[in-house]
Amino acid sequence: MTQKIVIEQVTRIEGHAKVSIFVNDDGSVQDAQVHVTQMRGFEKFMEGRPFYEMPSLTARTCGICPVSHLIASSKACDQILAVRIPPTAIALRRIINLGQIVQSHALNFFYLSSPDLLLGMDADPAKRNLFGLLEHSPQIVRDGVRLRRFGQQVIERLANKRIHPGWIVPGGVASPLEATTRDLILSEIPEVKGIIRRTLDWYKKSLNNYEEYIRTFAKFPSLFLGLVSPAGQLEHYHGSIRVVTASGSILADQLAPDAYSAYIGEAVEPWSYLKSPYYKPLGYNDGMYRVGPLARLNIANKCGTLEADQELAEFKCLDRGAVLSSFHYHYARLIEILYGIERIEQLLNDPEILSRKVRAHAEVNNLEGIGVSEAPRGTLFHHYKVNEDGLIESANLIIASGNNNLAMNRGVLQVARSSIRADKLTEGMLNRVEAVIRAFDPCLACSTHADGHMLMQIEFFAPDGQLIESMTR
Repeated sequence: MTQKIVIEQVTRIEGHAKVSIFVNDDGSVQDAQVHVTQMRGFEKFMEGRPFYEMPSLTARTCGICPVSHLIASSKACDQILAVRIPPTAIALRRIINLGQIVQSHALNFFYLSSPDLLLGMDADPAKRNLFGLLEHSPQIVRDGVRLRRFGQQVIERLANKRIHPGWIVPGGVASPLEATTRDLILSEIPEVKGIIRRTLDWYKKSLNNYEEYIRTFAKFPSLFLGLVSPAGQLEHYHGSIRVVTASGSILADQLAPDAYSAYIGEAVEPWSYLKSPYYKPLGYNDGMYRVGPLARLNIANKCGTLEADQELAEFKCLDRGAVLSSFHYHYARLIEILYGIERIEQLLNDPEILSRKVRAHAEVNNLEGIGVSEAPRGTLFHHYKVNEDGLIESANLIIASGNNNLAMNRGVLQVARSSIRADKLTEGMLNRVEAVIRAFDPCLACSTHADGHMLMQIEFFAPDGQLIESMTR
């Protein structure tokens, strides 16, 4: 007989999930499972729709990172059109994607995770939120709001809308960039770069305070997967797949994204609607990999911008091989924010960024298209098959957060074993379990689609099924 602890709902994430923790009679944690309880169904209701609707339709998967779906979907549609989109359109797509990465990373670090980092895992949950943080560290809150605002305004200024913009389209983008918009964004770069530099300096000095979490928050050997440029640099829009081992050695490199099904398998567990992708050559268990900012920094030789490369060199000194603790997703996000700001500045200073040639037009020339890009949370795959009329016959999506599903479950088990005490539950113990999920920053279909008031309920059962203790918040 085992006791069962249920955390429902997991808080401060984007979407809906609960956690079950199974405890043996001797008090040890036997197993833990993260249940993603939403069924979205995009792959089915896309069928029969025109392919050119896919960017705007699939962007509705998420209200936090719709730009990721716009980009991956449009890249798949580019292949169906068999067009070579204008270089300026590629640069503009890169900028808007980087703006999204900046705002999304700022959301997770400052809004969702910093209450744990600054107020403590055991702090009063009524205070352990953005408003409690505002009382404790008002400057950090203001910095987080400003960084997120910058990323959101990059999206809005390019695409005229912050959420679900229709500007990224098959063949390029809908309209060129105006000089006044470029100059406005560039004028804000010094301020936001100063904010992220200040945040990085504070965070690095505070790392010694988090040794417990660094040791237990999903720190284990795994593969790391993501896009890199031909030279092995950090890449978010285009490139090839690289797979790196826990020792930091390259297991596979320059894999064609279009051939993803040859090396990525997709498993399904009965206790979650979220798929469990894995690296096929090593099999379901040994092929567990991680994606997202931690993985991207582990697989990249360098970032390609001056200050981010300096930070990456420090980051890589954390471990002898790959950086294994998923707690360092927080650190990696800050470095990617810095990189995103620097790279936006580089792209905007290219004179060709104001070119009026930003879209290629064509009809259906291929019956299949695959678009792959890096979302804030990791590698995102869109795969469409169409008929001669351009109507979707089948679609397959591997969402960025799904790639981390196996590792996230392993991480929850690890932190539960180190934190849970079966004789007496405390809210802080359970918050540590939730916090390891927040480190991955899963976007589980999206909080913007939630309806009603969501409670988190934790129930602790004895081996005979008797309810011992219950908590709700």
